[in-house]
Amino acid sequence: MLKQYLQLKLSQKLSPQQIQLMKLIQLPTQAFEQRLKQELEENPALESGKENDEYEDSYDEYDNTKEEYDDNEAIGADEINVDEYLSDDEIPDYRTQANNYSADDEAKTMPYAAGTSFTQHLISQLNTFRLTETEYEIAEFLVGSIDDSGYIRRELTDITDDLAFTQNVFTTVDEVEKVLQIVHDLEPAGVGARNLQECLSIQLHRKDKTPATALAISIIDDGFEQFSKKHYKKLIQKFGITEAELKLAIEEIERLNPKPGGSYAGNNKIVEHVVPDFAIRIIDGELELTLNGRNAPELHVSKEYSNMLNAYKESVNKSKAQKDAVLFIKQKLDAAKWFIEAIQQRQQTLFITMSAIMHYQQEFFLTGDERKLKPMILKDIADEIEMDVSTVSRVANSKYVDTPYGTKLIKEFFSESMKNDQGEDVSTKEIKKILETVIEEENKRKPLTDDKLAQILKEKGYPIARRTIAKYREQLDFPVARLRKKI
Repeated sequence: MLKQYLQLKLSQKLSPQQIQLMKLIQLPTQAFEQRLKQELEENPALESGKENDEYEDSYDEYDNTKEEYDDNEAIGADEINVDEYLSDDEIPDYRTQANNYSADDEAKTMPYAAGTSFTQHLISQLNTFRLTETEYEIAEFLVGSIDDSGYIRRELTDITDDLAFTQNVFTTVDEVEKVLQIVHDLEPAGVGARNLQECLSIQLHRKDKTPATALAISIIDDGFEQFSKKHYKKLIQKFGITEAELKLAIEEIERLNPKPGGSYAGNNKIVEHVVPDFAIRIIDGELELTLNGRNAPELHVSKEYSNMLNAYKESVNKSKAQKDAVLFIKQKLDAAKWFIEAIQQRQQTLFITMSAIMHYQQEFFLTGDERKLKPMILKDIADEIEMDVSTVSRVANSKYVDTPYGTKLIKEFFSESMKNDQGEDVSTKEIKKILETVIEEENKRKPLTDDKLAQILKEKGYPIARRTIAKYREQLDFPVARLRKKI
């Protein structure tokens, strides 16, 4: 049996314009410029740069009247109110907008040197060796298997199989091993190693033979496990040496490069340049926030499109072609109006959000001391500026701010809170900074264990569990106490 009934339900739906606005807010400066360029190319009704004075009466960009329409519903040309897109206002609102774009903000293209790739650099060195045709093909394949760090991470049996299947070179593992020794003679020293032990050994065998170097070779070749775990007493007993001799050998090892390919390969990578979206300066003891001028482009509606609307309005007999044209013009003008308004809203949202963060963390921005960072979560800022948490998140996750203490990612200013012994909320970043200072100042001959670190922080007024200390220590990229030991 079928029954009909009415049900009332409230739901919130985002319009396409709102979705696009959120995407615009999320974009950092460089990506925003690309999006702006794309919009200018796709919408002929939108133009950049200052509008000529003779055009300033033609169009009011900020007309509050908007006509909603459904793309699936046919719109008659007679239904279009052309006056919505034309204005007699002598000075449109956008002409009164201040723009802090300066010559210093001009986008400059940076040329990059082509250079030689790491693999090409190694292959060019093979020409200095006398190799048979087969040996050269094997050596070239081995060089092609070296990663950016300078290592061959694959088993020689797999390489032998690949040579047969892909290069039609039939050889043996012993022959590949023999050619690999030739690859080990290439520069930089240590390239082509299969593991860290082999990499360090290759470099040490290239050095001048001194007592310290000879001992270092013995330690790497015969006592690498004890060395990697810093069991120094076992090494002293095993090799019958003094602590001073061991210290000299370790100093030789510490001078080696654990990633021989990194120094060369990294030079040919294009570095991503961070463009700060904001700048904070201290002027007369007060903080001053500015938005990067590249986020505030000058846009206006095309004069040509305004003239088209005027011509349509003045024409007596409106042909079908004119009606079709005015429908197209209407869509482009709607898009241009919305895009200009969206950019303004983006600028306002960015500035308000960053201003709230700046004032919330005022002590840090005035001093640069990370211990002055207050506990702050997204909701704190969202409540203050009366916006949604997702909006604050979009600003914080992808924007950078130029401060007197360096360029910082905005999300780094957010942190959770913990209670100190006074019952006050303190930032976890403050605790991490103190922990980092304690570890850096410890006696490296007797590094502090996590239990000892927890006790020290408790004495400083931060009662934290040992497992929390271990978590913070790992986040700060400090190893356990045993691996921090030095002699």
